[in-house]
Amino acid sequence: MTGYQSPPTGGQPGAAVPSGSTDPGIDAFPLPRRCPFSPPAEYARLRAEHPVVRLPMLGGDTAWVVSRHADVRQVLSDPRMSADRRRPGFPKFAPTTESQRQASFANFRPPLNWLDPPEHAIVRRQIVDEFSVRRVRQLRALVERVVDTHLDALVAAAPGADLVSTFAYPVPSQVICEVLGVPYGEHEFFERRSTLMFRRSAPADERARCAREIRDFLDVVVTDKERRPGDDVLSRLLQQQRSAGDVDHEAVVSMAFVLLVAGHVTTSNMIALSVLALLTHPARLARLRAEPERFPAAVEELLRYFTVVEAATARTATAEVTIGGVTIGAGEGVVALGQAANRDPAVFEHPDEFDPDRDARAHLAFGYGRHVCPGQHLARLELEVALSRLFRRLPGLRLTTEVADLPLKEDGNIFGLYALPVAW
Repeated sequence: MTGYQSPPTGGQPGAAVPSGSTDPGIDAFPLPRRCPFSPPAEYARLRAEHPVVRLPMLGGDTAWVVSRHADVRQVLSDPRMSADRRRPGFPKFAPTTESQRQASFANFRPPLNWLDPPEHAIVRRQIVDEFSVRRVRQLRALVERVVDTHLDALVAAAPGADLVSTFAYPVPSQVICEVLGVPYGEHEFFERRSTLMFRRSAPADERARCAREIRDFLDVVVTDKERRPGDDVLSRLLQQQRSAGDVDHEAVVSMAFVLLVAGHVTTSNMIALSVLALLTHPARLARLRAEPERFPAAVEELLRYFTVVEAATARTATAEVTIGGVTIGAGEGVVALGQAANRDPAVFEHPDEFDPDRDARAHLAFGYGRHVCPGQHLARLELEVALSRLFRRLPGLRLTTEVADLPLKEDGNIFGLYALPVAW
């Protein structure tokens, strides 16, 4: 199990000449991710031979897929690229009819990650201090307490367990609940719906229902905060609005939605995958155990190596723009493919190797530009604390199944594992 080798995806560095070709041999994008340690091998070929290319989308129509690191950064920072998913040309990652698409927007305030300037900056300013480096440092004790609580429960379940359901999921779920002021007792309710919401194979109506039910749940939570505020992010958001003389209940519900969902789904998948990577690289793990101060750097490499988020970097061009020598027209959809960018050999030497000693800080796992993940510092802290304390507490941790038998979220817009059986 420790000798698993992922297929190469890096290719050779060099300046491919983009052609804008529409036929690189891919029938529908995105492709399923069938190896836990690598994005689809076709993405390396795209980066080397078709770095800016129009592809048919799994949900219908076509969109431009951009795969080189420099070009992905340009897409994510260009003011002519809109993140508003209501735009007609926005890439469709899952089958959805136009009526279903319109219905999913009804009575739904667009969340932060859909907003464009100037509204985006106005809304983001409301939470930027809550997730700043300074504020997240103050949350370390909370994260350590939550991690230790779930490690205690894990040890009590000896000699083995599924690490996804007993540790990787509950840790970030409880942390984000306590930070936001959402009752953790309801975690199974929103975890199940969040998982289904990101599954491309799920019917569109079912995905929309899950989003609506989470939104309705948070509507009740925010209403309760209006009546009985606490020491939490949602209460402080409401207080900000009261001080400004304009309480916007729906805006706070929308913010709660994106923070709750993104705050547990991405980090939980990263924890499980990171444990898998370290267990299958025992020499790397041994060094981290001996020198735990190296965990923060290892977290950056793990973020680069896995790049679990796929759909958050889709955009629509609002004006004609040239990316990598290819002209993209106004109204056309664009996908900035972070999974390929983070394996770009022009930026990362031997990109398919997991190397915690490398400087991986140029990765784009949290996005880039104005929509860079606001919770990135909290996610880093959770990963560092969860991994360092898990491997310190359970030095004999090991897989109890072959890597090839692990159930993968290969059809999800956020990659991960459905289960990770371990013993110690």
